Amino acid sequence: MDKRQVAPYGSWKSPITTDMVVARSVRLQQIVVDGTDIYWNESRPAEAGRYVIVRWPEADAARPGDVLPLDVTPPPFNARTTVHEYGGGDFIVVGGQVYFSNFADQRVYHQSANGDPVPLTAEGDVRYADYAFDARQRRLICVREDHRDPSGQGTLPPGQVVNTIAAISLDDGTVHELVSGSDFYATPRLSPDGKRLAWLSWNHPNMPWDETELWVGDFGGDGQIVTARHIAGGCGESIFQPEWSPDGVLHFVSDRTGWWNLYRWQNEQVEPLSQMEAEFGLPLWVFHQSTYTFESPDSIICCYAQNGVWHLARLDTSHSRLETIPVPYTFITSPKICGRSVVFKAGSPTESLAIVKLNLRDGKLETLRRSDETAIAAEYFSAPETIEFPTENGQTAHAFFYPPHNPDFRAPDGELPPLLVISHGGPTSATHAVLSLNTQFWTSRGFGVLDVNYGGSTGYGRAYRERLRGQWGIVDVDDCANGALYLVQQGRVDGNRLAIRGGSAGGYTTLCALTFRQVFKTGASYFGVSDAEALAKETHKFESHYLDGLIGPYPARRDLYIERSPIHFTERLSCPLILFQGLEDKIVPPDQAELMYEAVRSKGLPTAYVAFEGEQHGFRRAETIKRALEAELYFYSKIFGFELSEPVEPVPIDNLR
Repeated sequence: MDKRQVAPYGSWKSPITTDMVVARSVRLQQIVVDGTDIYWNESRPAEAGRYVIVRWPEADAARPGDVLPLDVTPPPFNARTTVHEYGGGDFIVVGGQVYFSNFADQRVYHQSANGDPVPLTAEGDVRYADYAFDARQRRLICVREDHRDPSGQGTLPPGQVVNTIAAISLDDGTVHELVSGSDFYATPRLSPDGKRLAWLSWNHPNMPWDETELWVGDFGGDGQIVTARHIAGGCGESIFQPEWSPDGVLHFVSDRTGWWNLYRWQNEQVEPLSQMEAEFGLPLWVFHQSTYTFESPDSIICCYAQNGVWHLARLDTSHSRLETIPVPYTFITSPKICGRSVVFKAGSPTESLAIVKLNLRDGKLETLRRSDETAIAAEYFSAPETIEFPTENGQTAHAFFYPPHNPDFRAPDGELPPLLVISHGGPTSATHAVLSLNTQFWTSRGFGVLDVNYGGSTGYGRAYRERLRGQWGIVDVDDCANGALYLVQQGRVDGNRLAIRGGSAGGYTTLCALTFRQVFKTGASYFGVSDAEALAKETHKFESHYLDGLIGPYPARRDLYIERSPIHFTERLSCPLILFQGLEDKIVPPDQAELMYEAVRSKGLPTAYVAFEGEQHGFRRAETIKRALEAELYFYSKIFGFELSEPVEPVPIDNLR
């Protein structure tokens, strides 16, 4: 006998509360290995989003079960750089000595074991990221972003800041420029003998996944670069993660074949190491990303994606032989060798993202830190289905579908569930089939969730990524709409209760879908773009020409920017909308949401605007994440007409009848 309680979709009582979503959750960032110690950086919503460097010490052989992670950076220090605004590559550890960027002042700090952080670099509007240690010269080599106006009159406009590769003396904190002249730099990496430096550079209007160049420079006796050679990249080729093998051979990832595969530069020649329709690279949104590490001079531990699913493997470079290493994960990144083990970030449909350690000899796995420590019975989790669906121009797009699921409830006979379509940010990013309580929050209440990897997403080759070239606001919107309609046609969701949500670029897709299509009945935009022209004028340097490739050169194609901006076509919008915004957002300023809110409100449509003091681009505080999630659920309950299983703080909704 079916003992489940009968209740309408959306009204199911779930054990996955907003308090659980934020209570013991962290965002896992960079991994660093120093000898036998493992470090990582984690952002803690419970501490207002503070980034904390954590150390996992080598286990005591006598007490292996007693090892616990130890906080390194004390409050109020926040180990987070804002180079490119998105940051990454926040710290480095050398012989137990920690060097990190501090969010409040963007200075580099040095912290000895059991000591307090002390500033290394001088005060001033200068930012540093992506560190390498130069033992020969006792210095850190890094990316520097200088916001100072040379005239001494404050700071430069966002589009005019100067990016270089620089060296920071560990003795007195003085900074010397090593490489300059390009708009952007990333991944400075020293050869094992310390005599050469490899780095990536690129120029406007390219983004790093469009085109980068790989360079190698030789050091002179004074520690300056005396000669530099272009090794690969340019002319529509994107290079990712240059890395030296232990015996001094330069390796890197290139998409010259249409797929990000592994190569090496040896005897002045570039040699392929893997030729697969698979992605060994990632979009360089943040610094210090990696997909491979060296087990030995001729053995690489790497991860790669095929059809949206990631795999771990060992690559024998002497024979170009790739052997899969079986692990129970669908997303894997940031591998680092630690003795006879490899440490990496990973997750699966039943496990949230975690930092795990794999013994390469016996295959034993150890979880060091989970992004979510909340104990929820697995029976409450909805398992994702990998789907491909038809979209415009006879093409196919990709998504993960999570059916509504709660073992305690079922819907009345004949009722179909509402669908929440998620449009990821970037837009050159991707979503992964990894357990997320944010997703399960919805499915356990009776929503279906469709997490879309629309054309333009990473993980399916360059051709798929470039479907969005000149087509942002069209291809992504079509794919989200067609994914929803596909499920309607399959009889799996209610075509009259389709919602779409997204943050940043996903918020733009959300606003475009609600404005230019008649598929969705409501939606939620998190710090989304409503005016593409304003974004082109106001955004920071890293993305100041991003829209050239996504829409067209500005101002030459201003007509396209107007044509693709929902704010200019609010007369076409005919459904309710809720907007969420951080008031300190420098990437998508608050006026983007405020103008859209006023336009929708003046039309007489139900709408709400929820703004948060102290939040930037991407919410980091526990109270913000909790309030936004509850407000969105409350909004949908009023629009779709279902009762909430438990009360939440109401959000003021204009024009609600």
